[in-house]
Amino acid sequence: MRIRIDGGRLLHSQTGELYGASVCYDDVTGKITAIGDETIPADKVETLQGELILPGFIDMHVHLRDPGFTAKETLTSGLQSAAAGGFTHVACMPNTNPPTDAAEIVRDITTRGRDVGKTSVHPIACITVSQKGEALTDFAQLKEAGAIALSDDGKGVQHGRRMLDAMTRAKELDMPIVIHSEDETLSGNGVLHPEAAKRIGVPGLLEESEAAMIARDILLAERTGVHLHVCHVSTEQSVALIRWAKARGVHITAEVTPHHLLLTEALITEDDAVWKVNPPLQGERDRMACLEGFLDGTLDMIATDHAPHTVDEKSRGILRAPFGMVGSEVAFPLLYTYLVLPGIVPLSRLVEAMTRVPATHFGIDGGAMHVGGTADFAIVDLTKEKEIDPDRFYTRGRNTPFAGWRATGWTARTIHLGREIFIAGEERFI
Repeated sequence: MRIRIDGGRLLHSQTGELYGASVCYDDVTGKITAIGDETIPADKVETLQGELILPGFIDMHVHLRDPGFTAKETLTSGLQSAAAGGFTHVACMPNTNPPTDAAEIVRDITTRGRDVGKTSVHPIACITVSQKGEALTDFAQLKEAGAIALSDDGKGVQHGRRMLDAMTRAKELDMPIVIHSEDETLSGNGVLHPEAAKRIGVPGLLEESEAAMIARDILLAERTGVHLHVCHVSTEQSVALIRWAKARGVHITAEVTPHHLLLTEALITEDDAVWKVNPPLQGERDRMACLEGFLDGTLDMIATDHAPHTVDEKSRGILRAPFGMVGSEVAFPLLYTYLVLPGIVPLSRLVEAMTRVPATHFGIDGGAMHVGGTADFAIVDLTKEKEIDPDRFYTRGRNTPFAGWRATGWTARTIHLGREIFIAGEERFI
């Protein structure tokens, strides 16, 4: 069936201007068949009221907790949450139980994810067996099974020679190495930025632990030529190193999270683990450096680092609770409301960082709207404002520091491969 959507607005990829247009797609082939006006022939017509039709968002960093930690999240709840945020593709991290270190686990996640019928999931597999930082996994088998990249996320590979060997092998297979940047000899048992740690009375986590690991891996990536992708950049030093690496021609990309663009350690005034995340919320100088790096393209893309935990786990206080915040459903509304509307970030920059850029760097079929392209859309209502209420989330996680914030720019519908995978207000999966 050829379906035409009238009454929406599109974002011009070159000028950044919004303009009215109709979009027609085939729900069998999952392809866009025409972009134009209301004269395009169609079997079915749907009419919007000025909502924005964007390419489906792509998140290269989520924790779906499945297999092994399904009290926190399941593939079903996590992919519904992603669809509710306008995401049509997500890459899931391998710190599951068992870790995603074997081909059969990659295939299981991909198959079960497809069966959910929501957002497409792309497993990122382990660099080392069981994420122990020792023996390398079978990269070739993992790639053949469908792994999109390699990472020991949640841990940094501490042994330099082992990371060099991993990068050498990954380069041969054209697989990106995705790093959680943390030198554990510097971070130790730290849980918060040192200033916040003093206020709360917990161990501090040195900012230098992030930059030290990035510096090492930049040098190794330069030697091997591998595509190095840096997760959740949070410090001024890290941004400077990545900018330097790009100037040298190193094949490096980097992501930044909404929470590191919007929050700082100064907000942590009580022992509440909702603020506990790794890397920690940093100082204002770091936040501004990340924002500048995002604006100039040093930090290529937005990633949520969506990390759900149970209410009980996050109720144990900052020292004992696990790291992590949820983010799939609130990423675009938060960044649109607090960065785009005040004129800090152009809408076009935010959208490309959530669509075209991750698609291009990780070889995902999506991220752009053109005739013949994939019919992946996030239909966003830029006029709808509401309070962030974790009790209404689709994810099983409730751990967000943004509870009570008001935001606009919510996903009204998400369409993936020509099929509606989310409509606002739909029933929450169990």
